[in-house]
Amino acid sequence: MIKKLLLTSLFLLGCSADRPSEFATLDGGSVDLQSPQKLVLINYWAVWCAPCRKEIPEFNKLQADHGDKVSIYAVNFDGSQGDLLRSEITKLGIEFPSLLADPRAIWGLEAVQVLPETLVISPEGKLLQRLIGPQTLETLESLL
Repeated sequence: MIKKLLLTSLFLLGCSADRPSEFATLDGGSVDLQSPQKLVLINYWAVWCAPCRKEIPEFNKLQADHGDKVSIYAVNFDGSQGDLLRSEITKLGIEFPSLLADPRAIWGLEAVQVLPETLVISPEGKLLQRLIGPQTLETLESLL
C-alpha cells in the first residue's frame, strides 16, 4: 500500500512538473499562461519563414495599439536561445516578448507542423483557437 501511494505521488509530481504554467521570457520577465488575466497570442516563427517575417509587423502594431487588451509572445520554432535568439529577434524586428520554452504542453498540443502558427489563449488560460498561416492586423484585431 505504501509503495502504491509513493508511486502515485511520484506520478502526480511528475505530471505537474511536466506542465508548468509559468513561462520565462527572454527579457527576464515571466507569464502565467493558465491565468494570464487578458487575451494572449502566442506566435510561432522562424527566421527562414517568409510569411512569419511578413506578419511580425502586424503583431508589433497590434501590441502597440492594443497592449491594454492583449499580450503577445513569440516562440522560436527552431529553439534558438541566448545571443542567437536575440540576434534573430533583432533581424526580424520582433517588438514583443519571446518565451524561452514552448508552452504547448499546457493545452496538450502536438508540435507545430506549419509556420506561422498563432495560439489564442483566453484570460482564464483556455485555448480558444489555433490560427494557421500569416495574420494581418485586421484578422488579429477581430480577435479582440
